[in-house]
Amino acid sequence: MAETQNSVRVTRASKKRATMASMAEDQPATKKRVVLGELSNIQNVTGSLPQKRRAKSQITKCKPKKRTKVCVAPTIKAAVLEDNEPKLSIDDILDDPEMKGPYSSDIYSYLRIMEAEPKRRPIPNYIEKIQTDVSANMRGVLVDWMVEVAEEYKLGPDSLYLSISYIDRYLSMNILSRQRLQLLGVSSMLIASKYEEITPPHVEDFCYITDNTYRRDEVVKMEADILKSLNFEMGNPTAKTFLRRFTNIAQEDFKTPSLQLEFLGHYLAELSLLDYNFVKFLPSLVAASAVFLAKFIMWPKLHPWGSNIQQYTGYKPADLRSSVLLLHDLYMARRGGSLIAVREKYKLHMFKCVAMMPSPPEIPFSYFEEA
Repeated sequence: MAETQNSVRVTRASKKRATMASMAEDQPATKKRVVLGELSNIQNVTGSLPQKRRAKSQITKCKPKKRTKVCVAPTIKAAVLEDNEPKLSIDDILDDPEMKGPYSSDIYSYLRIMEAEPKRRPIPNYIEKIQTDVSANMRGVLVDWMVEVAEEYKLGPDSLYLSISYIDRYLSMNILSRQRLQLLGVSSMLIASKYEEITPPHVEDFCYITDNTYRRDEVVKMEADILKSLNFEMGNPTAKTFLRRFTNIAQEDFKTPSLQLEFLGHYLAELSLLDYNFVKFLPSLVAASAVFLAKFIMWPKLHPWGSNIQQYTGYKPADLRSSVLLLHDLYMARRGGSLIAVREKYKLHMFKCVAMMPSPPEIPFSYFEEA
């Protein structure tokens, strides 16, 4: 009996020592980092890919604590979790009250009205009109970093889109110094996570991700300032809201849905978040432009916009021209080439490496004429 008890004690002690050793190994090494507020006005954000590493060292960042929660959009869950092709049919994807039945047109009409409400929209030229210390390039660096944070904490895409929407709306009403821009970013993501996620990260997680550049009370105070400025109107539609509907309509004639088209649309929509010039476009127009360009990249010899999708989206090809051309420049790295978080994310096999797909350098002008 005594030998058994001693054996149990030894086993427990060894397990405890192993656990403590493992925890010690997981502790991040202390490292001095540059604060986003110390950034000068970066001028090369629209540069080419060889310059892409320059912006990455300009922001305070710390590898976050590992979280076990995984949030994956329903239509792509199987592709993310398994290497094999998911066995989905178009009927599975369209089995959604937002996509068919007596609700779809009413829901879509409501979302189109909501997205255009002034209280849910940023001022298109807020950086020129309101801000004195924040530039479009600094906004791009912040968004690029927030994409990485969302990936590390396994946040859903809606949380990312809402975060950036809150940032643009807040900056449309409040002058902010560059030293507090990253604080605005993490506080916006905290609010969006609480709104969208089942288990959102804690305030301490967002302090930690900035290498404790900001204290807990600073994040909480900024959170309150954002909520007050936005009058607690947190549920505005984003490009992601419309993207699923438009993607499904674009492939409703397919026997099986094209995951590559879906991932490419998601990639293009996330690229648009980086560029301040997209603030002036309605989210539904950005989503339609992403689908238009995704179809062009995959099938460049076919007109990407048919009468059916034009009817459902409410956009003619001519309406999309400016947005599509800007988006194509982003895809070709003629704009925002130094911001690489989204590009690296969609180079992964789980997203079918859509960021590496070749594209013709120019889009025929005839494609912007009515089909």
